Amino acid sequence: MSKVYHHPVQIYYEDTDHSGVVYHPNFLKYFERAREHVIDSDKLARLWNEHGLGFAVYKANMTFQDGVEFAEICDIRTTFTLEGKYKTLWRQEVWRPGATRAAVIGDIEMVCLDKEKRLQPVPEEILRSMMDE
Repeated sequence: MSKVYHHPVQIYYEDTDHSGVVYHPNFLKYFERAREHVIDSDKLARLWNEHGLGFAVYKANMTFQDGVEFAEICDIRTTFTLEGKYKTLWRQEVWRPGATRAAVIGDIEMVCLDKEKRLQPVPEEILRSMMDE
């Protein structure tokens, strides 16, 4: 398992529903942003442009334990493991300020694909860079 990566997310009014809590699909966007910061957007762009490889969500499972509200700044905590040569498993948790447990827990399985959407091994350089940081 990797180290824990932290990514802050500001909750805006547009993120919330009529009750003032974050509308549940928005957590998938927050998780995506946090994963992009782990891998690095420049590396992702280079991987696609030079090698024709990218990542796609294969499976997503989310558990909602607490509401997240407008104006909070939450910490998205991310870890990952390699689950075979094509797939990575990401554990992502949304932590509210001062909380004693995660508000939302996401388990996201991602696969590496080429431009023809065929499975490809996760590139060693990507794994190495994420493990070394």
